[in-house]
Amino acid sequence: MQITHYGHACLLLDTGAARLLIDPGTFATGFEELTGLDAILVTHQHYDHLDTERLRPLLDANPDARLIVDSGTAAGLDVPHEVTAPGATLEIAGARVEVLGGDHAVIHPDIPIIPNNAYLVDGTHLHPGDAFVVPPNPVDVLFVPSGAPWLKMSEAVEYTRTVKPRTIVPIHEAVWSMLQLPYNLLNNLKPEESTFTVLEREVPTTL
Repeated sequence: MQITHYGHACLLLDTGAARLLIDPGTFATGFEELTGLDAILVTHQHYDHLDTERLRPLLDANPDARLIVDSGTAAGLDVPHEVTAPGATLEIAGARVEVLGGDHAVIHPDIPIIPNNAYLVDGTHLHPGDAFVVPPNPVDVLFVPSGAPWLKMSEAVEYTRTVKPRTIVPIHEAVWSMLQLPYNLLNNLKPEESTFTVLEREVPTTL
């Protein structure tokens, strides 16, 4: 299977029978020019996994592609789509896609948990979305989230040790350079009596 990583969680899997694009989100680039897609699969509704502004042009360039999403993503779409959920098995242009998972990983107890689909392609390549979804059988390739507000690296390590894939491919890495994400989380969830201050580098500051 040929794999192309377009950044963060966005992957093109070319099985030889089907061309499947997963999670074309805001931090990914280069997928906009793709044609000949058989399906666009979205794991969940967060913007880093689906850029709705670039979705319609992508669908226009791929009129035969099926847009397959979870129930949470579906609520915000105004383009034709299919909703799927864990337990389903999809046949897409000769490829078999098993839907696993169920819930997004917990970011914080104050933040509601949303649906999250993991996609297992041809029983060999697993994209877990934003969760540590353990497949029912061994897989050849596991795409592992490596940076996120919900993620501890110790958990990512244990995930790989549990699944024991042949190959580990890190994804979901853009937040390492997008510091505003954890800053926003810390600021939004801080104690009411606290303020949040980001210090400028090499600038003495009195607090």
